[in-house]
Amino acid sequence: MFIDTHAHINFSAFKQDADEVMRKSLAADTWMVVVGTDYKSSKLALDYANKYEKGVYAAVGLHPIHLQEVKADGEDYNFVSRVEEFNYEMYERLGKLNKAVAIGEIGLDYHHINENQNVLEAKEKQKKVFIEQFKLARDLDLPVIIHCRNAHDDMLAILEDLKNKYKNLISKNRPWGVMHCYSGDENLAWQYFSLGLLISFTGLITFSAQWDDLIRKMPLEKVMIETDCPFMTPEPYRGQRNEPILVKYVAQRIAEIKNLSIERVAEITTKNAREFFGI
Repeated sequence: MFIDTHAHINFSAFKQDADEVMRKSLAADTWMVVVGTDYKSSKLALDYANKYEKGVYAAVGLHPIHLQEVKADGEDYNFVSRVEEFNYEMYERLGKLNKAVAIGEIGLDYHHINENQNVLEAKEKQKKVFIEQFKLARDLDLPVIIHCRNAHDDMLAILEDLKNKYKNLISKNRPWGVMHCYSGDENLAWQYFSLGLLISFTGLITFSAQWDDLIRKMPLEKVMIETDCPFMTPEPYRGQRNEPILVKYVAQRIAEIKNLSIERVAEITTKNAREFFGI
């Protein structure tokens, strides 16, 4: 069994066949967490999760890219973001629903701040909204799924401060957050581990050796696997739309690097995900 801990089945890439993709994944013994990036996609994530007794769950949150209008271009995406003001009460209502298992994805994204925007103002707004959503997670006793791009210094400083302020609330046995789609270096990973966080890998590791040393050294108990679909498609399907069923290729690459069986990687990463999300 595998758990894709970060899937965007709620995005337009799956508009025509989302249910088919989820059913196919579940039939292959692959569960998923459908992750929101704004109110509309968070609500849709819950709508999808509620269709299934088990195997499909939701995370709700406001991604930093939606705090200001941003034209985002990448290898496998091209869009203009919808602008939304964070409303605590609206997200609180979503987060209280049974199938909501995390607040996310939330965080900092300095990569997509446009040059014609006030950069300092944009960064401060991202920090403020991230902290508000972290507080929501603590109020609801839910873990956080964290997005961080070109902002790790600020992220570490914020998380250290929050960990000290909420010492009694986040000193539980289970980790309280995950750095999703991890792209930092080995030193950074250990700093996140020391704060009580997990990290999660995508199909990036199947076509880049950048994280091989980290994966070889780190304990499997610190990692989860994800697709970030429809993006980050792993080899041998790179260039095609990513789907939850392909998360097994992320597990397979970790198994190769650590010289373990894929069954062992599946067992431990699934255990990590079930404990993290409480599923």
